[in-house]
Amino acid sequence: MTDQTINLSPELYSYLLSVSLRENPVLGELRKEMKSHPVGRMQICPEQGQFMALLLKLMGARKVLEIGVFTGYSSTIMALALPDDGKLIGCDSCKADTDIARKYWRKAGVEDKIELFLAPALDTLNDLIEQGEKETFDFCFIDADKSNYLNYYEKCLWLVRRGGLMAIDNVLWYGRVADKNIDDKRTNKIREFNQFLKEDDRIDLSLIPIGDGLTLARKK
Repeated sequence: MTDQTINLSPELYSYLLSVSLRENPVLGELRKEMKSHPVGRMQICPEQGQFMALLLKLMGARKVLEIGVFTGYSSTIMALALPDDGKLIGCDSCKADTDIARKYWRKAGVEDKIELFLAPALDTLNDLIEQGEKETFDFCFIDADKSNYLNYYEKCLWLVRRGGLMAIDNVLWYGRVADKNIDDKRTNKIREFNQFLKEDDRIDLSLIPIGDGLTLARKK
C-alpha cells in the first residue's frame, strides 16, 4: 500500500509496459516512425492510449471527438476501440501531420470510422454545435494548443452528452505547473485551466498521473 502516487524509474516503467501493454502492431510501427519526427514527443504514450481505449469500451462509446489529431496514435487506438458503426471526428489544422495519421488509419483498417476536419478547431466545434450535434458525443479528447484549452473545454461541454467523458492531456506539463520559478504563458494557462476545472461543479473530476497528466471530466 502507498498513500502517494509513486514515481516511475526507467526500469519500473519498462516493467509496467512488459506486463500490461497490448499494442496493435500498426501502433507500434507509428511509434517507431515518430522517433525521428521533429516533435515526436507530442505523441501520447502507449499506456495512455490503451487506458483511453479501455474507457471507451467500458462506456460503450460510439461517437468520439478528438481535438488535436497530430500523427494519429490516439485517433487510431480510439477508433480501434469503437464498434464497427462507431465514429470519430478529428480536428486539426496541419495537413502534413494528419497525412501521416491517414496512412496509419488505413493500415489499421479504421479510416472509414474517422472524419477529419482540417481547420481551426474552434471553427469546427462551432460548426458542430450549429449543426445540432449538442450532447451527441460520448467522449472528447483534448490535446491541442494549450492557450485554447478552456475554450475547447467549454465547447466540448456543449457537445458531450450527460454522463459523457472529456479527457484533457498535458495537464501536468512536464512538471512545470508545480515549479513556482516557471512563469511562461503556456504554463500559466494550464495552471489556470486546472484550477478552473477543480472549481467547476458541472463535472465530476479526476486527474490521472499517466503520460504528461490526463484530466478526466465527466459531465453531470
